[in-house]
Amino acid sequence: MLISTLSPERATRMNRFNSTVPDDEYLADSNVLFYLSDAVTQLLEHKEEYTQFGVIRYFAEYFSSVKNSNHVLFREYNYIRATPHNRASFIRVFWRCYRQIGKNGDLLSMLEYRSLLQLLCPDFPLEILQSAARIVLMDDAIDCLMSFSDFLYTFQLQFYYQEFLDSVLVIYQDLLAGKSPNTVIVPTSTSIEQLPSAAAEENDKEEEEEQQQDGVEPSTLAQCIDAFCDRFKHSYPPRSCMREVLEQFNKVSYYSFLMGLAKHETINQTIGALPSKAELLIDPEMDQELDKLIAQISVSPGSNSSGSAVGGLKEVQRKASPRRNIHHRRKMEVESDGSTEETDSSEN
Repeated sequence: MLISTLSPERATRMNRFNSTVPDDEYLADSNVLFYLSDAVTQLLEHKEEYTQFGVIRYFAEYFSSVKNSNHVLFREYNYIRATPHNRASFIRVFWRCYRQIGKNGDLLSMLEYRSLLQLLCPDFPLEILQSAARIVLMDDAIDCLMSFSDFLYTFQLQFYYQEFLDSVLVIYQDLLAGKSPNTVIVPTSTSIEQLPSAAAEENDKEEEEEQQQDGVEPSTLAQCIDAFCDRFKHSYPPRSCMREVLEQFNKVSYYSFLMGLAKHETINQTIGALPSKAELLIDPEMDQELDKLIAQISVSPGSNSSGSAVGGLKEVQRKASPRRNIHHRRKMEVESDGSTEETDSSEN
């Protein structure tokens, strides 16, 4: 069960039955202690609620929700970004919840996507959305509308590899400033905190705009990134994929490089959260759930259709929440909106 919490790139080599892997290394890479600590914290905070079902059952259901990627829904941002498995799980939950937007062909703004994200994670920060929007729009006006698929794959790249991309931006800016490959300071994970603020970046944008359009030498950027990967402790895209993207350019800008990474199918498979773009709008399991919901709405006597839909969708959200699954068993409920229309029809 716990092997599924590993990042996809490490899951194959880090097997708990592999005696060549030291115990402490397995525990560190699988984040078992992180989840165990969170499970205990949640148990203590909701002791009266959880203990009536039994502590053993609580832990079984907690780790089952982690395995099934249902554990991130409605959790705080610091939790959903804490491990690669949590990040991939949140990306998948976002896709499954809002896939219909893509099927309808709707175009949304960055702030509208943020509103959708905050329904799943109330304190989700704006900065991640701004970075994803800049990738889609190639650093143009970030208030333009974006398709669901374009936003989703760039959001996946930005959110899953956030620390790495922030560091690559530092490398790129140093190369733009004219530093040679031998003098470029490869950032560590702690240097991310020293990145310029969004306001400072906006002030410098006009001065750097001309230079940004030209970009840097792909081979030079590849050399610096490769050296950085040797010491980077967080997740990063496969090096072969990054080289493949860079080889497509004579001169490469930061955002064109990231757009290439976002569209790369091997990187998408490495993260393991989303299907290929051809299958993005296909989800038989979710379609089956929606069909059941529609069937219940259609047979509900005296229910206003819009009110029933709201009630049904609320129930779908309840089913997806691991924290509620742990201590609640609910059957599907169909709620009405309480309009007088229903009362009038019943009287007649």
